Amino acid sequence: MKRYAIVIEKATSNYAAYVPDLPGCVATGATVAETERLLLEAIALHIDGLHADGLPIPEPSSVVEYLELEVGT
Repeated sequence: MKRYAIVIEKATSNYAAYVPDLPGCVATGATVAETERLLLEAIALHIDGLHADGLPIPEPSSVVEYLELEVGT
């Protein structure tokens, strides 16, 4: 089992997501939950396509962290 970092961003009227370690693997949805579900499907299809083409499956390497900072007004 592999564990890939994902990024979900709020767009104007929906959410968009991508996988930094799988270039071109993206999804959009009306809610965060829908976007996550669709991205999971996209990841599976992406990996199946790489496998079918005889290409290596990238190892997860992205690191996700949050930084806290005080923002002045």
